[in-house]
Amino acid sequence: MHIYVEIYGHRIPTYGLLITIGVILANLIAIICMKRKYKKDCIEDFLIVEAYTMAGAFLGAKCLYLLVSYRDIDWENIFNIKYFNTLMQGGFVFYGGLIGGLIFIFLPGKIHKIEAEKYIEHYIFLIPFIHAFGRIGCFEAGCCYGIPYTGYGAVYFPEGSMAPPDIALFPVQIIEAFFEFIIAAYIYRCSDKLGSKKGLYEYLWLYGLLRFVLEFFRYDVNRGKIGFLSTSQIISLVIAIIVFEKKRKINNYGR
Repeated sequence: MHIYVEIYGHRIPTYGLLITIGVILANLIAIICMKRKYKKDCIEDFLIVEAYTMAGAFLGAKCLYLLVSYRDIDWENIFNIKYFNTLMQGGFVFYGGLIGGLIFIFLPGKIHKIEAEKYIEHYIFLIPFIHAFGRIGCFEAGCCYGIPYTGYGAVYFPEGSMAPPDIALFPVQIIEAFFEFIIAAYIYRCSDKLGSKKGLYEYLWLYGLLRFVLEFFRYDVNRGKIGFLSTSQIISLVIAIIVFEKKRKINNYGR
């Protein structure tokens, strides 16, 4: 586990580096897929859709983090530039980013007349693909760590990481990354059969199930709780109910 990596004398956060690698690889995959699927050049439209989606993801992830962590934030010091910058640079909640991204992804259709559904249909698999790199980054930084565990695959984080050092922990970040790659491969494999709405719903359903289960193996405290369930588990249940109803309507319509 390495919080930072040294590249030509520059100290770079591993978490950010891995997400950047995931985004770059995802864009390369998208470009290859576009050249195979479409005769006309759609790269510019794709980049516009991606820019809106990432802006929404950033805002959503940060807003949900502020919401679930409001008790730990020094609100009296919020207008201190140094404290505010530190607060903005760290602390994101994936579900907030997912919701924000899915809201913003449809804005190019209204503003630039770009058919966003086409990109959802063929490239929704890139969300779990990039997220998997983010989870590997979590593992390197020691955040989002697992419960105390001494069985097969137990990991020990060093001093200086965000996880408690010298305690055997469950490798929940790596487990999630592994299944994220599987979900990405499955959605990509079935994208042409699923279509835009079914592909999106299938991803939300599968990730919601995965996240709900893995939250029981998380040990980091700054996640927000409602009763005995975490904020992410509550969101997973809400998404599962909505997706189930949407899928039911699609299936009934197709009969």
